[in-house]
Amino acid sequence: MKKLSANDVRHMWLDFWQDKGHSVEPSASLIPVDDPSLLWINSGVATLKPYFEGVKTPENPRITNVQKSIRTNDIENVGVTARHHTLFEMMGNFSIGDYFKDEAITWAWELLTGADYFAFEPEKLYMTYYPEDTATLEKWREVTGMSDDHFIALADNFWDLGAGPCGPCTEIFYDRGPAYQDLSDDDPEMYPGGENERYLEIWNIVFSQFNHMPDGQYVPLKQKNIDTGMGLERMVSVIQDTPTNFETDLFMPIIEKIASMTDHQYGENPAFDTSFKVIADHVRAVSFAIADRALPSNEGRGYILRRLIRRAIMHGRRLGINRAFLTELVPVVAEMMADFYPQIKQDQDFIQNVIGNEEARFMETIEEGESLLQGQIADLKADNQTQLAGSQAFKLYDTYGFPLELTQEYLEEAGMTVDLAGFDQEMKAQQERARQARKQDSGMAVQNDVLSTIDAPSEFTGYHNLSDQGQVVAMVVDGQQTDQAQADQVAYVITSKTPCYAEMGGQIGDTGELQSPAGELLGRIVDTRQAPNGQHLHEVELVEGLQLNQEVKLVVDKKRRHAIMRNHTATHLLHKALKDILGKHANQAGSLVAPNHLRFDFSHFGQVTDQELKDMERLVNEKIAAALPVATIETTIDKAKEMGAMALFGEKYGHEVRVVNIDGWSIELCGGTHVANTAEIGLFKILSESGIGAGIRRIEAVTSLAALDVYSQQENILTGLASHFKVKHFNEIMPRVEKQAQDHQQVVQELNKLRDQANANEAKNLFNEVQEIAGLRVITGHLANHAMNDLRQMSDVWKQQDVSDVLVLAGDADGKASLLVALKPAAQDRGFKAGDLIKQVAPAIGGGGGGRPDMAQAGGKNPAGIPDALNQVKEILAK
Repeated sequence: MKKLSANDVRHMWLDFWQDKGHSVEPSASLIPVDDPSLLWINSGVATLKPYFEGVKTPENPRITNVQKSIRTNDIENVGVTARHHTLFEMMGNFSIGDYFKDEAITWAWELLTGADYFAFEPEKLYMTYYPEDTATLEKWREVTGMSDDHFIALADNFWDLGAGPCGPCTEIFYDRGPAYQDLSDDDPEMYPGGENERYLEIWNIVFSQFNHMPDGQYVPLKQKNIDTGMGLERMVSVIQDTPTNFETDLFMPIIEKIASMTDHQYGENPAFDTSFKVIADHVRAVSFAIADRALPSNEGRGYILRRLIRRAIMHGRRLGINRAFLTELVPVVAEMMADFYPQIKQDQDFIQNVIGNEEARFMETIEEGESLLQGQIADLKADNQTQLAGSQAFKLYDTYGFPLELTQEYLEEAGMTVDLAGFDQEMKAQQERARQARKQDSGMAVQNDVLSTIDAPSEFTGYHNLSDQGQVVAMVVDGQQTDQAQADQVAYVITSKTPCYAEMGGQIGDTGELQSPAGELLGRIVDTRQAPNGQHLHEVELVEGLQLNQEVKLVVDKKRRHAIMRNHTATHLLHKALKDILGKHANQAGSLVAPNHLRFDFSHFGQVTDQELKDMERLVNEKIAAALPVATIETTIDKAKEMGAMALFGEKYGHEVRVVNIDGWSIELCGGTHVANTAEIGLFKILSESGIGAGIRRIEAVTSLAALDVYSQQENILTGLASHFKVKHFNEIMPRVEKQAQDHQQVVQELNKLRDQANANEAKNLFNEVQEIAGLRVITGHLANHAMNDLRQMSDVWKQQDVSDVLVLAGDADGKASLLVALKPAAQDRGFKAGDLIKQVAPAIGGGGGGRPDMAQAGGKNPAGIPDALNQVKEILAK
């Protein structure tokens, strides 16, 4: 076996498969594109799903990649086991309907054992296979010449994710030798394929040869595929002969940097080693995710990032690092990955800025969490309890970032434990909420065999023409390809030429008419989309019958197309304005370009102020008024990058690209249609700005006549206000509004004074009605038409006087009930706590509450239960 670095392994993998005719697919963004079923790209095949589903056809059916991936379903195992990671790299080779088992197995053996490649010792490799897949077994025998004890039949070697492509698989295991054997020879798991540390799985090759149909049947695929996966971290661990993945050159530079910040060394203590590993793993994942413009927040991907950062900080504290330190690790990650992932180094400042902001926020939160835990420990001691509730431990974990083991350490020092079953129950409940919050990944969709087999050429002429003549080269009706369609049917039509733009890049598809060459209406084009092989597919509601090879004329809805073009060019202006006003990190994260409005999603980790929105809107309108020329050119991707053209994260571009250049100010890669001059847009108006997800904001806007309509509506509102305030000019409205607001404030102040006086008088009368219960002085009262603010005000008066030991007030207003309990030291010394009392009686008013030992409050929806609540308090005090 050769001694190789991680970088050597990546390059050797890609070079080998490229020599076998594979196209190298660059590692895609961690943020899925057009796939709501995934929170993150979680495997090498995830970005290739459209090819396996038959939705798209690749230029080359042979593909290889090294894909960065994130999985966070078992984050608690990171640093505890030898090979769990949040971020990992998956190396894969794929065949989309090209080669199959013979080539896949032959080449796998060549790559693993060939002297020019990994040069593994053949006798250390073992292969598993599906028992019914005898063809795989025979091929392994033929290629390797190994004895049968190197081939193991396993019943679970069948890759099936639900509806869609599936099939048997073969896994390759490496024997690390007796030094790594952790089980006895007679243990049932001590074999290649069992759960042990000696035999490590290094490669999984899936033979995708069936379609798992929704009815449960397994139908042979017309297009058989190869889908493989080899984890880089595990492979490098085998090659570099390390006990775990963390001792490889993928992690050790980070671990060494962490060690320089603390008095501990990696390897001296298993507990500390876990913290080293967690920090190294998490800072890699966070750096890559932020570089792909995922940003910390309280939901979705952002919640995952925030949690990873907080876990890393807490493990840093376990190592004695009590300051912000993660930003100092980012340059190490950037340098390590510079050869294969240069984006980390390019975005290093941005990544550090985001992580630095999170660290600063969390350092404040940590103090609050530690204070909360110490308070809980004090409460347990006061109540002679020795176990912290699982719900309380989970709150520390989920809200304050305390790892469970850290909470356990604090408790152990105090001679206490935590309710682990309760903690696990809370964890499972949260995981279930997360599963319900997003669409489940049902694997790959059933292949669309009909559309994927249509390879008739179709030329798009719509950049310059809004009508064109062509021949019908393919038709699909009711899911079947046909030579003839009838009137009143819906047909999906591909023509040899078309001016109709197919929906792509956020721009919706064209509509229009399908006509005879003489101009007679044959059908209405209601949508245009891309077929799997790239043709423009027209959805046509037929008025007349249509035949294959028939000559037709396609006419785009001109007014609608022009409106779309105005909005599309406006999105480019807005994108550049966002970067100028907010910063370079504000990248497009999605868009919709429709005839009536535009929508633009972008990455940004803070609020967008009203002034920033005004500045953006003004900047876009300045560029419109400047009548800037809009030029579109076709060039190579390399030349486009030299021009400074912006590319979208997650998008894949071919060798030839289209560049939209707005007078050198905005330059973007874009295949959409645009106006020739910004003056054609007329006017730009932002309608709204909002947050829609983890670090993603959305702007909705209109242009041209639609923008004028918005201003007209606003003018109507101003006209109505002018009439209401009896002024002639709009600029007189605000002074009148301000005067009315001042008058209103004065009235409110006078009313509050009267109410305060009334509350004081009512409190004076109430404080005269003192009861004695079990040696305590108690005042209770039900105050009609009083809300919680009134009750708190009376409580403040009560605190200043020595009229009773207990105060219980109830109020009802607007159909809601309020309850307040306040205790003086005499009542607390008897063991009573206001928070406990309120929790016991709040159900009577149909609600809940809580508070401190000396004061607590509750709200509910059942005012009728107030008498019962007051009586319950008296009964509790009397016990």
